[in-house]
Amino acid sequence: MTDIGKTLQNARNEKHYTLDDLQQITKIQKRYLIAIEENNFDALPGDFYVRAFIRQYADTVGIKADKLLSELDEQAGKKKVEETEEEPTEAKTRTEAVRRQQQSSTPSQVSQSFDKFMHYLPTIIIVGVVVIIIGSIYFVVAGNKKEANQAASSTNVSISSDVSSSKKSSKKESSSEEVSSSSSKKESSSSSESSKSSKGQKITNTAVSGSRFTYSLTSPAKKNKIKFTSKDGSAWSSISVNGTANWQGTLQNGASHTVTLPEGTTSFNISLGNSNVTNITINGKKFDFLKENSTLTVRQITVNVANE
Repeated sequence: MTDIGKTLQNARNEKHYTLDDLQQITKIQKRYLIAIEENNFDALPGDFYVRAFIRQYADTVGIKADKLLSELDEQAGKKKVEETEEEPTEAKTRTEAVRRQQQSSTPSQVSQSFDKFMHYLPTIIIVGVVVIIIGSIYFVVAGNKKEANQAASSTNVSISSDVSSSKKSSKKESSSEEVSSSSSKKESSSSSESSKSSKGQKITNTAVSGSRFTYSLTSPAKKNKIKFTSKDGSAWSSISVNGTANWQGTLQNGASHTVTLPEGTTSFNISLGNSNVTNITINGKKFDFLKENSTLTVRQITVNVANE
């Protein structure tokens, strides 16, 4: 039986690659590379990424991935059979534990609890009645006092109230018109600026090397918005800005996530674990990266931003 992790580690050493070198080349996180070499595949995000990362690792160190993936499938099949054989024993143990717990609850304990409740019941009823009576008296007195005060002051306040109300109403209407006018101007300016930037935007492929692609983004927005959407399956994606990690995650079928780049961004890198089910838009405009080798599943994308 082939030791997948050991095979990959030996091939890496023959290439004189460190784990940091391999992380830089494949864009796979170092902790995942260590997990693969230790055959700790449960530490990876999911079965799809186990296969994708092993294939990418193997391609990088120059060995055939198909044999390793076949061995992985064989090991997974054996593990599933062992788990199936263990399930009846675990179910039996849980059933016995529940039965013992039920048997430990005796009728005497239930009877004691009921006796305590009945002992305190009269006291609870008396306290409740007293609280209701006191509350009723308070609300009646407070209501009568409030009505008397309103009746005494209503005559003196009525004229003043009408004049004050009229002035406040006219001020509110004037203020509302000014706010509405200002808001409409801002919205018009904002939509005009956004429309102008997205219409002039252009994305051009400048270099291709294996699974690494370089693009140039011209006429971008001041703050560019990158939207990831997963369709027909789940997909792992990540984005780093000017060399600093910004976001990474796995999107389920139909889910999306938007990343707003800081103003002045000069470049950003995108890593895709399942590019065939991933859609990307930049400032609302589709980024058609699949036209450069649509058969690739895992790809690294670098976008250089030409700020004017």
